Amino acid sequence: MIRLRKNTASRPIHLNWFLFGAWALMAAPACLLAQAVADRVTQPIDEARVVTLVGNVHPLARPEFDQGQAEPETRLARMVLLLAPSAAQQRALDALLTAQHDSDSHSALYQQWLTPADFGARFGVSAADRARIVQWLEAHGFTIDELPAGNQLILFSGTAAQVEEAFHTSLHRYQVDGVAHLANAQDPQIPRALAGVVSGVVSLHDFRRTPAITERRPLVAAPEAAKSQVHDLYPADYATIYGLKSLYGEGLSGTGVSIGIAGRSNIKQGDVTAFRKTAGLKARNPQVILDGANPGLVPGDQDEATLDAEWSGAVAPLATVKLVVAASTATTDGIDLASAYLVNHATAPVMSVSYGSCEQQMGTTELAFYNRLWQQAASQGISVLVAAGDSGAAGCTPATAQHSSQAGVNGMCSSPYATCVGGTEFNEGSKTAKYWSASGSPSQGSALGYIPEKVWNESAANGGAELWATGGGLSAVYAQPTWQQGVSGASGMRAVPDVAMTAAAHDGSVMVEDGVVYVVAGTSAASPSFAAVMALLVEARKGKKLGNANPQLYKLARYAGESFHATPTGNNSVPGVAGFSAAGTVYNLATGLGSVDGAVLVDNWVKAATVK
Repeated sequence: MIRLRKNTASRPIHLNWFLFGAWALMAAPACLLAQAVADRVTQPIDEARVVTLVGNVHPLARPEFDQGQAEPETRLARMVLLLAPSAAQQRALDALLTAQHDSDSHSALYQQWLTPADFGARFGVSAADRARIVQWLEAHGFTIDELPAGNQLILFSGTAAQVEEAFHTSLHRYQVDGVAHLANAQDPQIPRALAGVVSGVVSLHDFRRTPAITERRPLVAAPEAAKSQVHDLYPADYATIYGLKSLYGEGLSGTGVSIGIAGRSNIKQGDVTAFRKTAGLKARNPQVILDGANPGLVPGDQDEATLDAEWSGAVAPLATVKLVVAASTATTDGIDLASAYLVNHATAPVMSVSYGSCEQQMGTTELAFYNRLWQQAASQGISVLVAAGDSGAAGCTPATAQHSSQAGVNGMCSSPYATCVGGTEFNEGSKTAKYWSASGSPSQGSALGYIPEKVWNESAANGGAELWATGGGLSAVYAQPTWQQGVSGASGMRAVPDVAMTAAAHDGSVMVEDGVVYVVAGTSAASPSFAAVMALLVEARKGKKLGNANPQLYKLARYAGESFHATPTGNNSVPGVAGFSAAGTVYNLATGLGSVDGAVLVDNWVKAATVK
């Protein structure tokens, strides 16, 4: 039996693993999980007896911004109705997820992953209940677009008038900071007979998820590391700094593994071709999967989709990148649709989402949607990586703002079932020549080895006042998971991020878009790159999926701390909001467990499979 060396130099992170709860469930093989799901819609659907779904008005849908009621005929396409599990189903799912992810439990269900159909049969609503809900929607004039396999969503379309009549709310136009918006003015209501089975509509507004990308500047010249404090990061540099070259030398490059990317813009395949040629990588363009209508090239979102596709495929150069593109509609964000597609089609064992929304600004149904979707992903063995955001501790303020007064975290990555990826900044100090060669090239890179890192914080850089720093802090929604107990500053609540990788403009990531070479910054670069490291790990495990990476990451932090690079200095404070320091702890609320040494992480993870 192989044992991992305990990292005695690190403060231990105590793991109170869930042991043998719901014994019958955990001892049974996965094929025996399916059971008959009880009907819960047992009363007539009386439209006069309703319940209010509290907490589902966007905080910016305020009277002072109100421009009046939306036109009744306003088309609302691909709305997402979220269905709710019973209390017994949720308990069973919680027990299953623990058994699937805890090697110490010796459960027969360890890493026995479900298919989307398995999940739907076990944890979705009954067929009769779904039929009654569909019938209720159709009775109000809606058309049903899709019934996803996971059986916890219904996609439907209609008009503003139909939404107002069915959900007892009103849709208004708003003008916020010069931008026109559509949103519901009151919390929606549903018939009491559906309460407990229907959680609500994920969103009835167009306040969009924010891409976690900050700066995009044209590349002036190839890296001249000995002459400048700013270095342009190519894939070869990334591989050198994060210890991936030895993995490539062993033949690990992502072969046979897919990486899913959630996007709401198409890309130009020629840009990926040009990027890979410049970086000295073999030609291998991503697969673009359209979920619905093709949105074309969407300004801003094209940057994000291109960056994610290029860098996930660069770090795992022979992996298959699958970019799922879904157009946003009047009330539904394309990232919600693309994320749901990735999970319900089991598109890839690893997926990355480089978008975010402030927890406090997300409605109760939005939060439940992402938490349940990431739970479904974990049960299927899918590892979900989500960017922490670029506004430092002020996660409720755009990174382009100059000041904030509201702390917050990204509610799309604060679910315990997502791995939240923050940002670091290389800290060469005055020793530039020690870490960077003056004679590097785009294909070979110029980094000479690992470069010490600190918390990414470039707020007010270059004379500006932007909030450019890694997201991080405490969730206001989710309790601290057992695998995170004992981490510094957690205070009983879920702490984010979990890990962090380079995200600074100080050493920005090179990308090609519209034929132009740019350098970009943000945790948008960190999340897809780390997703690619996870893809290399899947390949090293001979294709075995990882599921929720968090329990094992924190376990390795306890027993194999050399897998991580600490960020001993810096903080994610921004103008108006005091953030969190990295000093002196194994875990911190700015960069989590730190960045990773790819080869050491993969080696220790593979060895840990034999540790009991």
